[in-house]
Amino acid sequence: MSLPVIDVVAGIIWRDGRYLAVERPEGGPMAGWWEFPGGKIEPGETREQALVRELREELAVTPEDFEFWRELEHAYETFSVRLHFFHIRKYSGELTAMEKQRWAWVDPSRPNELGFLPADAPIVDALHA
Repeated sequence: MSLPVIDVVAGIIWRDGRYLAVERPEGGPMAGWWEFPGGKIEPGETREQALVRELREELAVTPEDFEFWRELEHAYETFSVRLHFFHIRKYSGELTAMEKQRWAWVDPSRPNELGFLPADAPIVDALHA
């Protein structure tokens, strides 16, 4: 039996050599884990359209200078997620926690101390290599 696959976009937002990590909000699935901001690609959307929409909804910013970096798939117990990661070098708007989530700017030259979702762990490792 194959698991359902959910396509997701994730933005690696850079500022002053650090990347943005957000904590999944309380009351939602996988609350308390850290991740890269983003979300599900809706039917009929391109990856780029989904990235822009999700970051507007989640953080009230619009990515302006971004590029696709890599894709990976991760199987959880009841579903698989196919993640499409983008580097975002420039955005407009002021970062606002629209879902009351916490965030942190992470220095990739230092060891990661946040509990990232298992699906994001290989990306965090690559950023810190």
